[in-house]
Amino acid sequence: MPWPTEHRLASRERILISAGRLFTERGFAGVSIDQVMQDAGMTRGAFYAHFSSKKELYAAAIPVAAKQRVGDKPLSVNELVKRYLSVEHVQGDGGGCPLAFLVTDIGQGDDQVRDAYTRVFRKLAGHIGAAQEQSPDAEALRRAVLMIGGVAVARALSDTELAADVLDACCQGVLASVGKAEHESSR
Repeated sequence: MPWPTEHRLASRERILISAGRLFTERGFAGVSIDQVMQDAGMTRGAFYAHFSSKKELYAAAIPVAAKQRVGDKPLSVNELVKRYLSVEHVQGDGGGCPLAFLVTDIGQGDDQVRDAYTRVFRKLAGHIGAAQEQSPDAEALRRAVLMIGGVAVARALSDTELAADVLDACCQGVLASVGKAEHESSR
């Protein structure tokens, strides 16, 4: 007898949450299907009821990891920027953003994985853009790249003071851009 739809959806969600967190922490190569399933409290056999491959899981887990990072409460652009460009985020407290934490990992991925990453990037850029649309303008793209790059570089640095300075500089740059855009739109 097959599981009820609600049970299947809940199981899939548990797998995706575990996979998103583990992939963000360790990258694609650093995580096995067995580790994801153990973290989700399920058996390896249950994996194949939801996904045909680890790559399919990886692509599906990217947007889930991003959503877990943001949460359900809508944030203002300023709140999002400050939270994103924080030491806590770089240290992975509460999970990290796959855009910054997996940037080099994704660049080597297949089209399915890169497409998932692209959708998450576009959504972030749209949210922090002046028009907050699906097609981000040049300023929104600059903000997104400054945020993602700032976190990626800060994570790579061994000097914690320099890493904090990088985050602060990026945060100031993005917020100045946001403030300038808000000022110009109020004219």
